[in-house]
Amino acid sequence: MSVDPTEDRSVSVLPDGLWTQPVADVPGGDGEDPVRRLTVPAAMRYDYTPGLAQSRFLRGLAEKKILGERCPVTGDVYVPPRGVSPVSGLRTTEQVEVGPSATITAFCVVHIGFGVNAPPTPFVSALFLPDGAAVSLYGTMGEVSHEDVRIGMRVEPVWVDDDQLTTSMENIRYWRPIDEPDVPADELKGHM
Repeated sequence: MSVDPTEDRSVSVLPDGLWTQPVADVPGGDGEDPVRRLTVPAAMRYDYTPGLAQSRFLRGLAEKKILGERCPVTGDVYVPPRGVSPVSGLRTTEQVEVGPSATITAFCVVHIGFGVNAPPTPFVSALFLPDGAAVSLYGTMGEVSHEDVRIGMRVEPVWVDDDQLTTSMENIRYWRPIDEPDVPADELKGHM
């Protein structure tokens, strides 16, 4: 059998055994419409042990500080630190506080909510480049319409109340715009 590679094929024309589906056998399903969607709660639990560099970063967040580590060769500061420069492969031992102000390097407007703590839709998730850092952090925007968010926008973190601080990225509730001029996109190359 010759198959035209540009032709859209359904799975029924694939060779036997390459794609199989079990036969649906639903008790009491005589002539009823099949189930189209089923919502089942699911959860995953992780045990995570941070290294020394990440422990310092997380402890910094508990003090409302964003800490990174400097590459001994390039001078770039990586946040969150991993204890080694991704460029030189050498240990990073110098801790550096960056931000807290940052610049949006990329963003998307989210129209589908997820999880219990998700903001109301639509909302903006973005990458934020803290001042002095070489890499961006992920988070969400607040206090601004999704239609007004743009690359280069200057922002600051909004922290949880002091009595809620833990060693977690969730200490930053969201980021909000600040009254500073946008950073030109050309200056963000390599950070997007």
